[in-house]
Amino acid sequence: MIDKRKQQKRNRQRGFTLTESMVVVFIIGLLSTVVLINVTGAMSQGRTTKAATDITRLSGALQSYSGDMFNFPSQQQGLEALVTKPDNAPDGNRYRPGGYIQKLPNDPWGRPYIYEVPGDDNRPYNLYSLGADGREGGEEDNADISIWDI
Repeated sequence: MIDKRKQQKRNRQRGFTLTESMVVVFIIGLLSTVVLINVTGAMSQGRTTKAATDITRLSGALQSYSGDMFNFPSQQQGLEALVTKPDNAPDGNRYRPGGYIQKLPNDPWGRPYIYEVPGDDNRPYNLYSLGADGREGGEEDNADISIWDI
């Protein structure tokens, strides 16, 4: 009889109950949600930081171009003038062999950076990304990222 009781006790202790399993699934889901929220926020911040870094790098290349060519690329030449020598470049002998950057990056959302000549407020140019939404203005991830705001 003692062996039978031990056997019944062992049988009851062999697995997890449905309630225990559901609690574990709930906890895993809760932890996954917290991690996902934190990772998504970090990704958004990373995209914004990448855009600001790209814009700063492009602005530096524009400054170098201007120093060599005594002017910024025209609206028609655009940022492509930093990669290849424009056909209508004034005083083309000063253009750096190999250009000022190897390749034009797109913003982290896959769109080209916007270059406008002349810029607003008596600035020589505007250089910016429209942010995640691709429209002017916006807040947080959708905010425009401009060289003059970095």
